[in-house]
Amino acid sequence: MSLRKFISNNIQEPSSARIISINFESPEQSKLKQMLHTRLLEEADLNAMEKLPESMMQEQLMVAVERIIKKDQLVISQVDLINIVGDIKNEIFGLGPLEPLLADKTISDILVNTYSTIFVERGGRLEVVANHFDDNSHLLKIIEKIVATIGRRIDESSPMVDARLSDGSRVNAIIPPLAIDGPALSIRRFSDVPYTMENLIQFGTLTHEMALILAALVKAKTNILVSGGTGSGKTTLLNIMSGFIPNNERIITIEDAAELRLQQSHVVRLETRPPNLEGKGEINQRALVKNSLRMRPDRIVVGEIRGAEVLDMLQAMNTGHDGSLTTVHANSSRDALTRLENMVGLTGIPVVQKSLRQQISSAISVVIHTARLSDGRRKVISIDEILGLEGDIITMQEIYGYKQTGVELDGTVIGKFTSNGIRPRFADKLAARGSPLPDSLFVKAG
Repeated sequence: MSLRKFISNNIQEPSSARIISINFESPEQSKLKQMLHTRLLEEADLNAMEKLPESMMQEQLMVAVERIIKKDQLVISQVDLINIVGDIKNEIFGLGPLEPLLADKTISDILVNTYSTIFVERGGRLEVVANHFDDNSHLLKIIEKIVATIGRRIDESSPMVDARLSDGSRVNAIIPPLAIDGPALSIRRFSDVPYTMENLIQFGTLTHEMALILAALVKAKTNILVSGGTGSGKTTLLNIMSGFIPNNERIITIEDAAELRLQQSHVVRLETRPPNLEGKGEINQRALVKNSLRMRPDRIVVGEIRGAEVLDMLQAMNTGHDGSLTTVHANSSRDALTRLENMVGLTGIPVVQKSLRQQISSAISVVIHTARLSDGRRKVISIDEILGLEGDIITMQEIYGYKQTGVELDGTVIGKFTSNGIRPRFADKLAARGSPLPDSLFVKAG
């Protein structure tokens, strides 16, 4: 079907003019884009275009579309033409309706609930946007494009996948039969310029005093566990803290989907591999942690502890690999330690509970708990020192914490950071390793 015939069948042309004005949220506009898209695939050298700089690609695509329009003797307004070409470029060379959202630096999360419903997070608050996919097939096509770039697959036999975009953004996709209402997509964005500790202080995530403590802990090769819920800022904090690792140390990072961006020169990044179509070839985090021990690491950084690798990580921390960092999903610092125990239990390896708790308390020195408050802001809720084992219980003490005291009328959470007035046991260790902290940091506010 020619474009001219397609237009005449689907769009009522004004009798007084041959210029077609398109409503960009209308089904007609979507059909027109699909038609142009199909014609371009047939008539244009898209592979050659893709290799061009973006400005030249846009120009060449415009020429190709105009050629098709002229061939079908169709006149489209310049505004509509520019918008159509932009949308088609996003569809062919990018991620379709997601491209404008990915270009918006104020957006931290993109949440596709259904093909027609997309939410974004700005400044910690969710809002719905007008962007949408044509249908479930369109959304699935974009998901397949995302996962294909990193050699992963998604289909009925493997209906969920973790992936990443070229800019490092973290992606999770899930499709039917697990997703009842059609494919769903979640994208966690990361800043082009990595956040610094100064940024977190400005955001009110923690105080200057707390930042000094965290920096000293990392420099002094303290084993640290960062805990928190989904979206609480665990990975961001881990990334920032890793910046205090000296540049002359060899760092091995291990992740399911690579998102850590360490700035040091001596970094080896490892990423898990899912099974192939035959269910073979999987390389999990436990295998990577075991292998990392043969790579002469000074530091091991695991993006998130999720399973059996916890045993190997604890053993590494207890056998000379000080300064290791990792995160875990948990609701509190205490819950984080319980989560570690439960993960070991799920491995099926028989371990005496007291022995396991002894191993945890010896391996980990500090637990930092993060949380996302009701107003969307992220906070370091507590910095807890592990003291050891008393009987069967791992004992801890809070060094710094955040106490919520109320909520403003606009929903803003009111609270303050406080020192508990306790000089931590690790203070002497930090001083011995060249990172002393002034006692004034631990004076309780009156």
